[in-house]
Amino acid sequence: MPMSDPMLPQVVRVLRRRRELPEVWTLEIEPASDAAADAPNFEPGQFNMLTAFGVGEVPISYSGDPQRSQRWVHTIRAVGAVSTALTRLRAGDVLGVRGPFGSAWPLAAAEGRDVLVVAGGLGLAPLRPAIYRLLAQRRRYGRVTLLYGTRSPDDILFRRELERWRRRLDVDVQVTVDHAVGDWHGHVGVVPALIARADFDPARTSALVCGPEVMMRFTLAALRTAGVAETAIHLSMERNMKCAVGLCGHCQFGPTLVCRDGAVYRSDLLAPYLPIREL
Repeated sequence: MPMSDPMLPQVVRVLRRRRELPEVWTLEIEPASDAAADAPNFEPGQFNMLTAFGVGEVPISYSGDPQRSQRWVHTIRAVGAVSTALTRLRAGDVLGVRGPFGSAWPLAAAEGRDVLVVAGGLGLAPLRPAIYRLLAQRRRYGRVTLLYGTRSPDDILFRRELERWRRRLDVDVQVTVDHAVGDWHGHVGVVPALIARADFDPARTSALVCGPEVMMRFTLAALRTAGVAETAIHLSMERNMKCAVGLCGHCQFGPTLVCRDGAVYRSDLLAPYLPIREL
């Protein structure tokens, strides 16, 4: 259940801090009071507004296991003042949280269907809660395929988990890099190119996509070519959200507000606007 006042941050404490990549850190946080049992549940695809006190507030998607709703996990890239301040927090430090906000990946609607998860770069983080749920409820779905692309092998996020998922016999994990370096022997090329190689039934496939917008545009085109229906493709958008409750308009995308109507959208609702770079 969401917090009673979405404008009022709850003070939470950093439980653990783990470095994923040179500028990417994962924070595991918990309520700073004894109210952990009242912590709001979240759905895969939703986000929180995280506050670095004295610096500012930014939207960050959940990246943890939705089964562990009393521990909130956020994977953050240090790209600005607020995100950098958040990544510098250590165990025991406090921050503010508002949420959860936003729409979720349509996992219930995907039951009985093949599920194709397509991630680019840090886009794997918002998709990770969906992957956790897909694997926890594996019998409810058909073929499950994860296609993940990064710039180089050094940029692979959650490498150990990818290796662990790949060892399972009930999920297909394919990883590609734009540029091979060192002893890389896997796929080389952009992640949309993997769609033609993947094993799924387009007539009964649900696709979940998150990554840079240019990657999502090409992925959407490849999925259309493969025969996946527009209404079965969902994308997660990122925008500069300020209020998270649909008041300020900073996150407007076409006729929608990402904080109110997203961040997860059905692709046919976004298709007319994705090619417009000014948006």
